[in-house]
Amino acid sequence: MSKVETLGYFVNGKSVQSKTEKFYDIMDPSIGQVIAKAPNCTQDEVDSAIEAAEKAFPAWRDTPVMRRVQVLYKFKRLLEENLDELTMSVCRENGKVWQEAKGDVLKAIEVVELACGAPTLMLGDALMDTSSQYDTVMYRESLGVFAGLVPWNFPAMIPFGWMVPLCIATGNTMVLKASSTTPMTALAMAELLAQAGLPDGVVNVVTCSRHEAETFLTHPAIKGVTFVGSTAVGKHIYSVAAAHGKRVQALCEAKNHCLVLEDAPIKRTAAGIVNATYGCAGERCMALPVVVVQESIADELVAMIKEMAEKRVIGPAYDKTSELGPVVTASHKKFVLGWIEKGIEEGAELVLDGRNATAEGYEDGYWIGPTIFDHVTPEMSVGNEEIFGPVTIIKRVKDFNEGIEVMNASRFANGSAIYTQNGYYSRQFAKRTDAGMVGINVGIPVPVGIFPFSGHKLSFLSDLHVMGSDGVRFYTEIKSVTTHWFDEDEMERDKVDTWDGTIGKI
Repeated sequence: MSKVETLGYFVNGKSVQSKTEKFYDIMDPSIGQVIAKAPNCTQDEVDSAIEAAEKAFPAWRDTPVMRRVQVLYKFKRLLEENLDELTMSVCRENGKVWQEAKGDVLKAIEVVELACGAPTLMLGDALMDTSSQYDTVMYRESLGVFAGLVPWNFPAMIPFGWMVPLCIATGNTMVLKASSTTPMTALAMAELLAQAGLPDGVVNVVTCSRHEAETFLTHPAIKGVTFVGSTAVGKHIYSVAAAHGKRVQALCEAKNHCLVLEDAPIKRTAAGIVNATYGCAGERCMALPVVVVQESIADELVAMIKEMAEKRVIGPAYDKTSELGPVVTASHKKFVLGWIEKGIEEGAELVLDGRNATAEGYEDGYWIGPTIFDHVTPEMSVGNEEIFGPVTIIKRVKDFNEGIEVMNASRFANGSAIYTQNGYYSRQFAKRTDAGMVGINVGIPVPVGIFPFSGHKLSFLSDLHVMGSDGVRFYTEIKSVTTHWFDEDEMERDKVDTWDGTIGKI
């Protein structure tokens, strides 16, 4: 085992060692061993990160957007040059298998590419002669310091895809509270931003507890908070931060469903479901844990899903032949296993049991194999609550209409999908599903970065989503400027201007 590294926090363009006496263990979930320790930054250290961002804001705001994005162009190149190293970092601290970890980094790069278009994305509107000889221009302006509260499940994409790129491209500064479980990748990416020429203090990264993080919700320098995590915490963040006059994005829990109709090709559909359910060990808010299937094909589909799930190669994250890695921590493994026990207690039929899964030579890793529950009914909590693990729930329905009702009964509405060859039902599904991201024969309908990540209901709190045009609007405010220039004749008349913004002048 290699030496355990003590991580610092990142402030004013450099890594700094914390003065705290409390550290978090960073585990390699494939081997169940500590690989690093992250500081629980003191309150003074968290405040210093906010102060650094506040101090850096005026100069960064006044840097022309065409120059700001030059840093992002360089950052994109550095991310690509360090892709393998960043991928390995995600594998080691999170447990995603190689291709999934690489995809985590590539999704961050995708939004960096979007943010490089900030000169166009920030364009306002203008109208000459809004009233006679009066012209109006609308500008988009930056706001100040934003806080990003980061979960553990996407160490690259969420902090340096969903949060940082559009924030700094639009002229703001940011303090990231990286996950204390998976902070290594975020810290490495912050170092690359500094290498790309980002001025000191524009992006800062700390690790701390919820106690210190409360500061982000109330500190007068913070103008907005973007959060990804549980719905309970999201509600708290939304209510407290909004009460203190801050903008909030809160991306919360999910229980995504797909509807499989009897005309769907069974093998192709099962393959899509298995990939969507067990990818990233089910630890993603766009996983597909619930399959709502028409009764006429349910037995055949369940058998095919089981057959394919059993073939998933369980192994360490950094072995490129692995198809299903470990879950992130021992405590999360216990949490998921508790839900499997709950499903059995509630009377669901356990078709495939992943509780005793392991990987040869890596027995101390946090393994859970593919698990399938069939005949899950509406009153069973295992079918309604987010498990965040490699567990598939089967709900059987008679037809399309019952399927939509079952799906829309969920209080979450992040993503949904339908598998069918019927155009009419596909169109009806897109119109009637509550979910904000919809797949037609697509199990993971995550939009590319030019579109918002648009969850609904209790999967998202606020109105401006991450990425796309929503992301630009979240990090900017508009200013409308009306101008009137008068000639010598008008000055000589000494006429008092009493225009009230209506058509024509009074």
